[in-house]
Amino acid sequence: MARIAVIGAGMGAMATAARLAVAGHRVTVYERGETYGGAVGRYERDGFSFDTGPGVLHLPAVYRDLFVKTGKRSLEDSVDLVQLDPAVRHVIGDTRVTLPGASRGGVAAALDAAFGAGAGERWNDLLGRARDTWDATRRPLLEEPLRPDWQVLGRDPYPALRGGLLRRRPPTLAEVARRELGGGLAELLCGRVRAYGIDPATAPASAAALPYMEQTFGTWYVRGGMRELARAVYERCRERKVEFVFGAAVREVLARDGRAAGLLLADGTEASADSVVCGVDPRGLPAGSVPPPGDAVPARGGELPGRITLMLALRGARRPTPSTARWCTPGLDVTVLRPDDPAGRPDADHEAVTVSALCGPSGGAPVPDPGRVLDVAARAVPDLRERLLWQEVRTPVDVEAATGAPGGAVPAPALAGAGGRLLYPANVTGLPGLYLAGGWAHPGGGLAHAGMTGALVAGLIVEGAEFRGSQ
Repeated sequence: MARIAVIGAGMGAMATAARLAVAGHRVTVYERGETYGGAVGRYERDGFSFDTGPGVLHLPAVYRDLFVKTGKRSLEDSVDLVQLDPAVRHVIGDTRVTLPGASRGGVAAALDAAFGAGAGERWNDLLGRARDTWDATRRPLLEEPLRPDWQVLGRDPYPALRGGLLRRRPPTLAEVARRELGGGLAELLCGRVRAYGIDPATAPASAAALPYMEQTFGTWYVRGGMRELARAVYERCRERKVEFVFGAAVREVLARDGRAAGLLLADGTEASADSVVCGVDPRGLPAGSVPPPGDAVPARGGELPGRITLMLALRGARRPTPSTARWCTPGLDVTVLRPDDPAGRPDADHEAVTVSALCGPSGGAPVPDPGRVLDVAARAVPDLRERLLWQEVRTPVDVEAATGAPGGAVPAPALAGAGGRLLYPANVTGLPGLYLAGGWAHPGGGLAHAGMTGALVAGLIVEGAEFRGSQ
């Protein structure tokens, strides 16, 4: 039984801790803040509650697997997980289209009605090519440790229709969208990718795998908010005897005899360990604390966006409407989350609405004015300003203060193509016994992707370098 020290109590870190604990290791999590969950937080006031991070989940199979492998109670026995149907309403200019959840035919019919006959067929043809991309990259990007010859993932696997000038290089997602979809349908695809913090103008066509993932596996919500998922993972860790030390900022990773040997905490305390898992952005540790292996993927950071979030307390009952709406306006994409969840409001005569917009990348474009974000939200929520009791604004600065992520940056999922620049550092490092988990390591950000790092890091520690991925 080895002693494992985990830095941070985010979702990827806790998923790693639970899997290591069930394998028989003694695991201690050191968290700089006073609670678990990382970016998956909650804000409560006057009977209202809001998620401060992601509000929906894709690929719930990642957490189903975590709960199956670490205890007797399933994910569905631990949280009230519901599939959203309709999944989302998109507003592009004057066009509104409401898409059903995980229904290829239903989506095609809705797109034909919104964009004209043939739109649904063009969309499904493109997502058919995105499926080929998903099939080609699912294992190396989600289920296996990053391969030593990661450069091969720099080639875009999307089987785009090529011709003309595009033969000189692989097309970007925006070029594929214009060529294969056109008009508002192209903007629909680009908007769905921008929601992940990825710029379609520079992203490889393989980014189409993200809308494919949403449409195929559905959009899911946890009753009580996504914070309930964080609570369930935390409780699973506690059931497996994982120890949590809150208010314990890490100053540096200790190394002895050429391998990780524990942590030095901010108060000067040393915590000895046989292996260390860094579940936070490595940029938050002193330079050189997390040495990369030779020929490593460069660390992600300055090019990643932040997020501004408005938490709105409204008087008046919620009207029937899709739980999620995405508004694409020039220079600003806004997501409005209006779950029909009694747990988020004081009574049936009130409504809790969360509005968010990506901004940045960090250190780049300025944070949009909250009033402008509210103006867009008012187009999605009837009589919003008249119903508004109060609002709480959370900027990237607030995110950095709460989670430690420099600039409040939000990591996106890893993608193949683009020469490998959208990959993340491997879960192993240049210091034996030191591993990377969470959204800042392979396979990148998002609830599902961060959760997958738990399986990857636990496999590497338990099985060693011969570990080839989850089955």
